[in-house]
Amino acid sequence: MSLINYIKCPACQSSSINKNLQAKDYTVSNHIFEIWHCNNCTLRFTQNIPDANNIAPYYQSTAYVSHSDTQQGLINKLYHLVRNKTLQTKKKLIINESGLQKGVLLDVGAGTGAFVNTMQQAGWIVTGLEPDDSARRIAASKYQLQLQSSENLFNQKNENFNVITMWHVLEHVHDLHKYIDTLYKILKPNGTLIIAVPNYTSYDAEVYKEYWAAYDVPRHLYHFSPKSMELLMGFKGFTVKAFKPMLFDSFYVSMLSEKYKTGKNNLVKAVYNGFISNLKTLGNSKNCSSVIYVIKKK
Repeated sequence: MSLINYIKCPACQSSSINKNLQAKDYTVSNHIFEIWHCNNCTLRFTQNIPDANNIAPYYQSTAYVSHSDTQQGLINKLYHLVRNKTLQTKKKLIINESGLQKGVLLDVGAGTGAFVNTMQQAGWIVTGLEPDDSARRIAASKYQLQLQSSENLFNQKNENFNVITMWHVLEHVHDLHKYIDTLYKILKPNGTLIIAVPNYTSYDAEVYKEYWAAYDVPRHLYHFSPKSMELLMGFKGFTVKAFKPMLFDSFYVSMLSEKYKTGKNNLVKAVYNGFISNLKTLGNSKNCSSVIYVIKKK
């Protein structure tokens, strides 16, 4: 298998990088991966990852909810209970931040199509991209959606979209710079880019350390801090205009992390840690377990 070993930060290209911790793949392989830290931009990244041609086996699990839509197990049942609420929250965010009631939207990494369906029902013209065949089949069966392969990102027309969304996707893409450069080209001049990613500077990440579920190695190639996202976007010609919290993520990630750490579904402790994590978000959304970045072209 071909592995990627970074000698420079994959975001800012600084050579001031060092090993930070080791994390285990609890979802598929039980393999251990190193997570390194960039002292320049503060990005963390998974070291010795499978390349794009060899990463697919690490996604082959019925526990991987974004691809399988599974409701097996307590945590995934709870995930589905709150999803309708989060879908409506995302729709309101798109309308408020874009200033449009309807428009042309691209959702990169559409999973099984729930968000694409929500925005289409609201009258938006939506293109959904998804790399996983099984997820695209579920989207076709459940919502009658024809999601496209992710490679079609690079075939989109320039300045075509009012809004581009990436909900927990940017941390998965191998060619980070090519993706962001392409997003810049295909977004309209006054368009809005919405990127949601986990935040390793959050309270729950600090509590769970190597057991923090949002490290999700090796599927998560990069682990962003607000500082690293701002620097990367600035380098690419964007400006981060706002930070929004994903409050349910603090609980979901804490529940998974608690299970990884103890082998049990300790709901009380997980909910407590998620609650404290969200308390620290009050007044500063940069502290949230997952952060939504509202981004515009400079």
